Amino acid sequence: MTTTLLIPTLNEVEGIQAIMPRIQKEWVNQILFVDGGSTDGTLSLIQKSGWEVIVQKRKGIRHAYIEALEHIRGDTVITFSPDGNSVPELIPKLIEKYKEGYDMVIASRYAPGAKSEDDDVLTGFGNWFFTTSINTLYQSHYTDAMVMYRIYRTNLLRELALDKDETYATEEALFRTTVGCEPLISIRAAKRKLKCADIPGDEPPRIGGKRKLQIVQWGLAYLFEVIREKFVWR
Repeated sequence: MTTTLLIPTLNEVEGIQAIMPRIQKEWVNQILFVDGGSTDGTLSLIQKSGWEVIVQKRKGIRHAYIEALEHIRGDTVITFSPDGNSVPELIPKLIEKYKEGYDMVIASRYAPGAKSEDDDVLTGFGNWFFTTSINTLYQSHYTDAMVMYRIYRTNLLRELALDKDETYATEEALFRTTVGCEPLISIRAAKRKLKCADIPGDEPPRIGGKRKLQIVQWGLAYLFEVIREKFVWR
């Protein structure tokens, strides 16, 4: 098994400076950055440090994943936030758990023993609401269906048709946004009865940069997905 650490960036220079020294190269087989058009020196820092990087052609976190697919060399991929929210020391634990025979393992902020220091009342409620809704509708057992920090086999995005623009076309047109992949990965993995697990993973406060969360647009788009997926995509 080989693993790629996929790190989407958009103005994350402070986070990268703080986080990357904590990541040991032997943990993974490839570290791949995808830059979404940073203007704060992030791309320059990545290039000067000698890390592998591609520059997105289309804006939005979803396009970072999709455009990275052809550059990922690992059998599995860990999607990692460079803003301080993802704890680097959990990388080996994610891989170890995955090797027990799981299709996807999530570093859960809400598993027993973990906590989020980045949540506010609104985002905490939103994460609870969507995770509970997904578990109820799709008979899953997630404690955190929304978080980026997780490991899964690289081909899973293609297997679940998450690499196709038409998968997201309706909600993105309705709510004028570009959504992430995480809710649909969780939903469609549950619909396919894939073997999923979580490990407790704290979410520290963000280091520098600005929060990219579009609470209203993303919330409505994800609610649309949760309901729609009950009736489509068999």
